[in-house]
Amino acid sequence: MFAFASEFLDDMKRQLMSLGKDRYSLPRTYKRVSYAQEKARSELRKFGWDTLGYAESFKLPPPKDTIQRIDGRTISVEEFRRDFERPRVPVILTGLTDDWAANEKWTLDRLSKKYRNQNFKCGEDDHGNSVRMKMKYYHDYMLNNRDDSPLYIFDSSFAERRKTKKLSEDYKVPKFFEDDLFNYADSKKRPPHRWFVMGPDRSGTSIHIDPLGTSAWNSLLVGYKRWVLIPPNTPRDYVKPMSHEKGKHPNEGITWFRTVYNRVRSPSWPQEYAAIECRQGPGETMFVPSGWWHVVINEGFTVAVTHNYCSVENLHLVWPKTVKGRPKLSKHWRKRLAAERPEVLEIINSSSAAPLYNLNESSSDSSSSSSSSDDSSDSDTDDEDSGRCGIGGRKRRNDERTSGCPEKMHYSPNLMV
Repeated sequence: MFAFASEFLDDMKRQLMSLGKDRYSLPRTYKRVSYAQEKARSELRKFGWDTLGYAESFKLPPPKDTIQRIDGRTISVEEFRRDFERPRVPVILTGLTDDWAANEKWTLDRLSKKYRNQNFKCGEDDHGNSVRMKMKYYHDYMLNNRDDSPLYIFDSSFAERRKTKKLSEDYKVPKFFEDDLFNYADSKKRPPHRWFVMGPDRSGTSIHIDPLGTSAWNSLLVGYKRWVLIPPNTPRDYVKPMSHEKGKHPNEGITWFRTVYNRVRSPSWPQEYAAIECRQGPGETMFVPSGWWHVVINEGFTVAVTHNYCSVENLHLVWPKTVKGRPKLSKHWRKRLAAERPEVLEIINSSSAAPLYNLNESSSDSSSSSSSSDDSSDSDTDDEDSGRCGIGGRKRRNDERTSGCPEKMHYSPNLMV
């Protein structure tokens, strides 16, 4: 009897594997996807990626679009700072991508052809190493997967790699975000700040606050994204799924939208923590101010670019967090700002955590490079700014006390598939 049961289970496994292989159009996709899944979320090895059937059962309710939209072509930088950046008010800006080459070049078809043999990051393994997949296999996966929470391309080094850096020439940073004070830091020392983002239906990011007090902008070229933004003063326990709600995907966007989302939309949700909800469409740019909780899920196939930045308006928030989370970077950065932008030193000095550095003191910042994720003296350990946000993976280090977005924290070594 036991032998029969074992043979039956083996036969079922073979049938399921055959179904998985038949799902894709390229003969090697199944093998490449399986390897990436094993590395990115090893805890699903026995449970499976599509066991819950969310591809068939998960449906978002119609959005309550409560965000303000402004024509980015008609508002000045000073008006944007006065009305949105300074008071930390989320907004969608329209018209900023009208002249981008990405409108023509970032279609799914063109991306899958031009970059078919280039590897893009779609997750991290248990040790924080990047898991990468060739575009041709990811494109096949994106079109044909039935996963509950699919792998998601969130690549921060696309502009540094020779064969993918042309992607950075297909768009331009909008005028409102050009004055990024982190640009004065050495490019090898500054934190990751830009990402090429591509994913299918149900992929996304779990609830998090962006690292180091930075603000962010996200321009969508293809598809639709459902956003929920919750004010910075909202208690963490309110915005996170409860223990009994976490299930097999505790740190994935789809779990949040199946659980906390219902509470956020209910009449009993505290008005002092009222959420902003919207459905971002092609050509729209989302502005996420410093400190705001936010969660995103893709509705269908999406392609976007997103940057995090520090300006004169949020420096008073970024500086203390940088001193605490990246002390070596903060010393280097302050020297550069003193030389290039001395007018911002008043903001730094008035910040509660501003140290009195000796600018004549030499220091080595090599270990504070964002490519080093294991330097404990220079890691982001702030409660709001480190941890894992569930982009193609789960929380790892500091997972129970942090709430930041992992993909926006560090570069990591590569695992190619």
